[in-house]
Amino acid sequence: MTALEFTNHIGKVSKSLRPFALRLTKDVEDANDLLQDTLLKAFTNRDKYTDGTNLKAWLYTIMKNTFITNYQRMVRKNTFIDTTDNLHYINSTESSTENLAYSSFAQDDINRAVNSLDDTYRTPFMMHFRGFKYHEIAAKLDIPIGTVKNRIHIARKELKDQLKVYAYFNA
Repeated sequence: MTALEFTNHIGKVSKSLRPFALRLTKDVEDANDLLQDTLLKAFTNRDKYTDGTNLKAWLYTIMKNTFITNYQRMVRKNTFIDTTDNLHYINSTESSTENLAYSSFAQDDINRAVNSLDDTYRTPFMMHFRGFKYHEIAAKLDIPIGTVKNRIHIARKELKDQLKVYAYFNA
């Protein structure tokens, strides 16, 4: 298809693109800009268009992708990241106070629950909690890795049962 034929086909279809652009942008000027960008991209990429393809659908896809790209660019441009050392009051935790009663009760209950676990479950669980990998725990305790995973699973299950009262507070 020659450039002139392609332009003629686009001219016929472009009238139906305007309402779609208006629905996307919700602004007449932005819709006109989007339509212009779409037609420019279509014309510059006309070599990628193959005869027999639905031209209208091809243009709608270009318009939608152009709109999404422009929107993402606008969001990134409007995102403000404060890299200064100046701590603003809103982000400062120095001036805020917190009631630690709940957390100390919870921490006491967690410690009590962990300490109530049988040693065979508590040891691998605490090692995993401290950051050891399964294979490291298996090597250190000289047990198979499947046993380590099973014991950690059982410890979690027992702790979950003992501490289920806290599930309601965090839900």
